[in-house]
Amino acid sequence: MARAVTTNRKALNTAIAWTIGFVIFFPILWTILTSFKTEAQAISDPPIFLFFDWTLENYSVVQERSNYMRFLWNSVIIAGGSTILGVMIAVPAAWSMAFVPSKRTKDILLWMLSTKMLPAVGVLYPIYLIFIKLGILDSRIGLTIVLMLINLPIIVWMLYTYFREIPGEILEAARMDGASLKEEILYVLTPMAIPGIASTLLLNFILAWNEAFWTLNLTAAKAAPLTAFIASYSSPEGLFFAKLSAASTMAIAPVLILGWFSQKQLVRGLTFGAVK
Repeated sequence: MARAVTTNRKALNTAIAWTIGFVIFFPILWTILTSFKTEAQAISDPPIFLFFDWTLENYSVVQERSNYMRFLWNSVIIAGGSTILGVMIAVPAAWSMAFVPSKRTKDILLWMLSTKMLPAVGVLYPIYLIFIKLGILDSRIGLTIVLMLINLPIIVWMLYTYFREIPGEILEAARMDGASLKEEILYVLTPMAIPGIASTLLLNFILAWNEAFWTLNLTAAKAAPLTAFIASYSSPEGLFFAKLSAASTMAIAPVLILGWFSQKQLVRGLTFGAVK
């Protein structure tokens, strides 16, 4: 009896998990399907789900109209650069907070996290003026710095959580053996925290890749990433749902593939230290 109840409970939990997963994934699936429809089919009422005339015309039009590879390359440089730069700054900061905490460490962490609650539009104007003065408006460098700064609190928090799970005695033993601070972080702490660092890199790369507010307001043409590439197909002059869906699919495809192949590493990192 107990075994039957346990089996039914597992089946119910599995069904709920699959339902939630499908609900979350459905907008992506609908976007991909719409990208293969004609414009008339994309706005048909009732909507057409599977039985329609599949076409690659939207992808051809998108590639002819826009230089997709330029937008893609900008996204790779900006997202990758901001993530790597953020981790380089966050590792020593998280090490200090995890292994040499002060009375104000938790207050600092909470303050850093509170900056994520600030509406981005509230600081857009001063940052815009600063970028003009520095000459980095519509540049990869400027956007890389901004995305690094807005994601830095998350990077520090994640690494701090992972570092807290590493026994401090190991680092003390390294110091007793004559390891310098640089050697302690590079050759002792970093290898032990590879799962956590990897998941932090992946998650923040995805966050930077998907960032739209700053990329649309601080770029025009030169440094425009794929978020601007998508926005270029949103026009008040007509309905271009199929082409917009094609552009969206081309923009999310790289990060979807990355997430799919690195899902084990991501899950491993996110659960790092959860099981003793």
